[in-house]
Amino acid sequence: MGLESFKSEPLPAFDREMSMEELLAGIDHDKLRGTLASLLGVPVCLLNEDEDVVLGYKLGPSCKRAPIHSDMEIIGYLEAGEIDDEALESAVCFIELLLKNSERYLMASNLHLQAVNEDFEKLKKKHEALVESEGRYKELSENLEQRVQEQVKTIDLARRQIYQSEKLASVGQLAAGVAHEINNPIGFMRSNLNTAQSYLEKLTVFSEKLVEENNERDLLRIWNEMELDYVIKDFNEMMEETIDGAVRIAKIVSDLKGFSNVDANEEEVIDINQCVRRVCDIVSGKDERHAVQIRGFEGCPPVRCRVGELGQALLNILLNAEQAIKGSGNIYVQTSCEDDRICISIVDTGVGMTNEVLERAFEPFFTTRDVGKGAGLGLTVSRDIVQSHDGEISIESEVGNGTTVKVWLPVAKD
Repeated sequence: MGLESFKSEPLPAFDREMSMEELLAGIDHDKLRGTLASLLGVPVCLLNEDEDVVLGYKLGPSCKRAPIHSDMEIIGYLEAGEIDDEALESAVCFIELLLKNSERYLMASNLHLQAVNEDFEKLKKKHEALVESEGRYKELSENLEQRVQEQVKTIDLARRQIYQSEKLASVGQLAAGVAHEINNPIGFMRSNLNTAQSYLEKLTVFSEKLVEENNERDLLRIWNEMELDYVIKDFNEMMEETIDGAVRIAKIVSDLKGFSNVDANEEEVIDINQCVRRVCDIVSGKDERHAVQIRGFEGCPPVRCRVGELGQALLNILLNAEQAIKGSGNIYVQTSCEDDRICISIVDTGVGMTNEVLERAFEPFFTTRDVGKGAGLGLTVSRDIVQSHDGEISIESEVGNGTTVKVWLPVAKD
């Protein structure tokens, strides 16, 4: 049975004025009447303030009566047979002392009951609060799994949005460099094609002369005047240069296509050197003052990864390195294999970081760049991607001596 089934009745005030009946409630009436009769030697009767009998029997008109006081107020009367006034007064004093003790006892008892009642009410309220809390906890536990799944979906969506946002930001930073890199071969290809068109016109003119002229000497003169020996040689070189330009454009497009696959969830077993080289090629054309140099690629074992995400992580690191270089400088990239792990080392000759900045390097939205020029998510996203591949990332830096970022990835297991 719970506490809610018990109901506490309101208690009267402990310090109220008590009636004769209340004061005599805890006293054995027969014993009291017998004691008074023995002491006085005559029958006795106790009346309340309204002169109703509360003890004994109503006596005749010849009896004597004396008032009984409590705190200077009359609360009743004592009636007795033929006795002297002194004996009657002594009996009244005895009764008043008895009632006084009874009053104190009842006051203490009522005070205790009031305290117990208040404690019970407090306990009841606590119990009700616990029952309510238990109900909420039960409801929460029933919906916890569903809420966790919803939260996981929300977090996963937020992670993808952050990756996509950072990817778009990176593409925006690369746009100028890639456009410049593509415009170079397109420019000389256009120039070569214009020249080739003029060469073709000369060859067309010579072919017409070839039909009109029968004199070999005149044909040779026309050939020399039109410098067709040089035209044929230069035309061949231009075609080779144009084909090389087309190959360069195709490679840039291929690298960008591989980088754009950041949202793919499928894992692949890849040659890490090929992935690193592709990202280096993308960054190398962004600023001609900042050279990306490959110090050495060891023959590393294959790595199992999500190629697009890993490329995004490496690109963010390289872009940070490029931004850290003021003026001219270099970025050195190297791979090696250490204890069943592949290490990708990226070293820049930039301005370096203070200890305070280094401690916050991976903190989301922290950036040292001007407002509007960086979201502060590059290294955060890179760290999350590397850790999701069971890898590790570390940074070493010193002001004025550049920064070294190392990425460790586990070797693919059969």
